[in-house]
Amino acid sequence: MPVITYRQALRDTLRAEMHRDENVFLMGEEIGVFEGSYKITEGLLKEFGERRVRDTPIAEEGFVGAAVGAAMLGLRPVVEVMTINFSLLALDQIVNHAAKIYGMFGGQNSVPMVIRTPGGGGQQLGATHSQNIELYYAFVPGLKVVAPSTPADAAALLRA
Repeated sequence: MPVITYRQALRDTLRAEMHRDENVFLMGEEIGVFEGSYKITEGLLKEFGERRVRDTPIAEEGFVGAAVGAAMLGLRPVVEVMTINFSLLALDQIVNHAAKIYGMFGGQNSVPMVIRTPGGGGQQLGATHSQNIELYYAFVPGLKVVAPSTPADAAALLRA
């Protein structure tokens, strides 16, 4: 098996899933023209266009909420939140909507979306960008939280 980085594993998987299913689209801050803070989405805007790679304003509650609605209508958004700390700005959309729609509608509607975000310290980003709050989300009924330990795991979990 070739040795690849997390970045390459994620990019390759996103590209493959976008080719496989036209309902998969990406949205997040600076993921198009800038190609993401960590360059995960490098080349995807050029390949798939603005319809499927959507730069959003710095308004996490708004674009996560838009993704919830899109997922409920049958699309498959992959939302990139620049750091997990910023997901707190979309807490209501994640905890009270994305996580609960399936149960609130008696299983008749679901929210097939991915929120992809880096977390943790060691990246020289300062205190407000370096928290590990994944555990909080792991205790929210209706959410599935994964933290891959290898690039192969990252690819497999993103594909799933």
